[in-house]
Amino acid sequence: MADLSDAREKLRGSIAPVITPFREDGSIDEPTLQDLIDWHIESGSHAVSVTGTTGEPSSLTLQERERVMEVAVKAAAGRVPVVPGTGSTNHQETLHLTKLAQEMGADAALVIVPYYNKPSQHALYKHFKTVADSVDIPIIIYNIPGRTAVNLKVKTLASLNEDCPNIIGVKESNKDFEHVNRVLLNCGRDFLLYSGIELLCYPMLAIGGAGHISATANVVPDKVAELYNAWNRGDVKRAQELHYELMPLNDVLFKDTNPAPLKAALGMMGKIHPKLRLPMDLPSQELQEEIRGVLKHYTERPDEGTNGSLHPLLSEK
Repeated sequence: MADLSDAREKLRGSIAPVITPFREDGSIDEPTLQDLIDWHIESGSHAVSVTGTTGEPSSLTLQERERVMEVAVKAAAGRVPVVPGTGSTNHQETLHLTKLAQEMGADAALVIVPYYNKPSQHALYKHFKTVADSVDIPIIIYNIPGRTAVNLKVKTLASLNEDCPNIIGVKESNKDFEHVNRVLLNCGRDFLLYSGIELLCYPMLAIGGAGHISATANVVPDKVAELYNAWNRGDVKRAQELHYELMPLNDVLFKDTNPAPLKAALGMMGKIHPKLRLPMDLPSQELQEEIRGVLKHYTERPDEGTNGSLHPLLSEK
């Protein structure tokens, strides 16, 4: 079993959920993924995650998910922890990817509540316990009822925490703030609680959260990491300032389904080729203009591509 006390210390802060960049033909752009991970590390992200919701796992084949995980672990090269998303709606596939994450040297696995099939709480317990028992690395459960159509109840999570030593935390993309308070009450204050809701990143730190896994970190990784750093050093005023400073960006990035607005924004910043795979697509021209306007308050040259001109996939002004 991995040193869980060490993991509980290392896996704090801003865990950036990195997008999966595609080339114009839709293939995975591995050099750009490596560049993005370098940028996150240089910008102060405390860890990186791939193939979570923001990484479009449902648009990737199983082999592509494996490859993205491998590229991420190699690119990080031990500089920060890597926490790949290994969950799916298929139990055997989840087991396979989680075991593979351990073999690749990942520091933990982020395992989502299975989506679409709406399992019972008893079935969720059995699913997560089987996954946790199959590996030694830490497991962070990912509860996102808006996407999965089922909420992992606090009682179920507490039972898993009690019975599975390597289930050390949960990413709560849950707007029910009473629920997330009860997570720490029932699972213990050393249980790692991460916010997956951008506007709750600061409030979750205030109740004892371990950090956040915020999609907005793809655009301003330094500011999202500094929100945690400010709180951690006791600078409440600075943390509050960043909370409100980030709100307009958080809002615009979720006016369409994640990661479509993110990829549009990163295309405007010249970081990626702004490509998604169907059935996902770029936001409307109207929303792209709104994103462009908001970005100007956070980044330099938000409307220029890597060759000094607007990316052809993005709408013209």
